[in-house]
Amino acid sequence: MAAYAAGDMAAHHALYRRLAPQIRGVALKALRDPAAADDILQRTFLQVHRARHDFRVDAPLRPWVFTIAMNLVRDALRRRKRRRETPWVLTGPLEPAVQPASTLEREEEAALLHEALTVLPDDQRRAIEMHWWEGRPFAEVARLEGVSVSAVKVRAHRGYRRMREWLETTGHLTRT
Repeated sequence: MAAYAAGDMAAHHALYRRLAPQIRGVALKALRDPAAADDILQRTFLQVHRARHDFRVDAPLRPWVFTIAMNLVRDALRRRKRRRETPWVLTGPLEPAVQPASTLEREEEAALLHEALTVLPDDQRRAIEMHWWEGRPFAEVARLEGVSVSAVKVRAHRGYRRMREWLETTGHLTRT
């Protein structure tokens, strides 16, 4: 790290090769989205680069870098939580109306929502993933999909409705 802070790009590449797979793995496990994990990885190393001169060479490197990465993961999870547009109440072992008590419960809830996404047509799934999970505004999703903003909103609405119906049919969701 000292060599990298001094401007040695080979040292930067060595740090990246050593830490990137682990950081991406942790982000992927927490977010369950490869694109979001890649984003966390890039943002982590961007912050490492910006703070390279602040790093104390007598301090351990891994905890410092992983603290940066986990803070970014927590921010991403908070953004996702704020983006929730539908108040769902799950029955059984999953209850997102109440803050999940453990990481395992959050992982189970995320897995259930990922499964619900698989029942959607591709256009509806992409609209929901980009808007709800990635936090993109409808206008940006429309531009990326090559359709109007109204079309993206309709796709997302229909997708949410279809996900809700699937969750109700499988017994994981009750109406509030």
